[in-house]
Amino acid sequence: KNARMSVPCQAAEGESSNPVTALFKKYPAAETIMYFGVWYFLNVKFNILNKQVYNYFPFPWFVSVIHLAAGLVIASVFWATKLVKFEAPDEKFLKAVVLVALCHAVGHSLTNVSFASVAVSFTHTIKTLEPVFSSIGSYLVNGQVYSLPVYMSLLPIMAGVMICSATELSFTWLGFSCAMASNVLFAARAIFSKKLMGNMNPVNVYNYVSMIALLFCIPPVFIFEWSTLGAGMTAAAAKVGASKFYWDLWNVGMYYHLYNQVAYQALGKVEPVTHAVGNVGKRIFVIGFSIIAFGNKISTQSIVGSLIAIAGAGLYGYLKGLDAQKTGAPAH
Repeated sequence: KNARMSVPCQAAEGESSNPVTALFKKYPAAETIMYFGVWYFLNVKFNILNKQVYNYFPFPWFVSVIHLAAGLVIASVFWATKLVKFEAPDEKFLKAVVLVALCHAVGHSLTNVSFASVAVSFTHTIKTLEPVFSSIGSYLVNGQVYSLPVYMSLLPIMAGVMICSATELSFTWLGFSCAMASNVLFAARAIFSKKLMGNMNPVNVYNYVSMIALLFCIPPVFIFEWSTLGAGMTAAAAKVGASKFYWDLWNVGMYYHLYNQVAYQALGKVEPVTHAVGNVGKRIFVIGFSIIAFGNKISTQSIVGSLIAIAGAGLYGYLKGLDAQKTGAPAH
């Protein structure tokens, strides 16, 4: 695929002398596993620090802007140092990327509202439903159809989320509805992003998506938080110290950009539904580590519901892979 690029994205010369590049060329699956492993690690770091920030600074719309603004700085540094090769977008790309950026901006902001409202583990349990929306979107946009067992395997995901939601101690309708809406938006983002990757390195696709999404994220800050933002920043700095407060904001933005950058590279290698199932695996790590980090109290039914949803997502990915083998399609 043209989209298969590694970080750093340098010119091809000297690749044969690079042992890491040679290893990935010989074992391409190892490269994909590496991307998913780094993606999971960065995501866990982001989610824990992000929730810690919301515990003393509950301004999710503003923090969403910080996430994307930090990404703008990082992308500029990568381009300036040539760690990532700069690619100028053409008019066709810019027109197509606006919809992806809008989905990314709104989905990201709504996810943060959910994170600020409920336990991290609950938000991620709800977001195990992403393969459901991804499969529906793949059919509507690309005409992708799977076998009946594949679609039936979505039922335990939905049942698990229902069980977990019914007994979740931190449940709020705001947190639940925002997480559900973000599922739709992120599934759409993954599907339309795939169409952008034919002629541009996935890292640059994400950079441009992030930059344009930043513009969409700024207006809601003025609508929802501007009147109390100054007082909130003063209170946060007084509570944890100004230095820690500003470093936390920078670090959470850095983790956010880097994990998404790696996620986009993983998306460049797999189909949207596989990427969505990979998201489920990531959520297993996030749910587990967030429970440990914050000592969240969870009911037995919530644990059972989460396990059912995760198992359903795993079954969905397995059956989808069997489908691909039978039809001769790429078994991503």
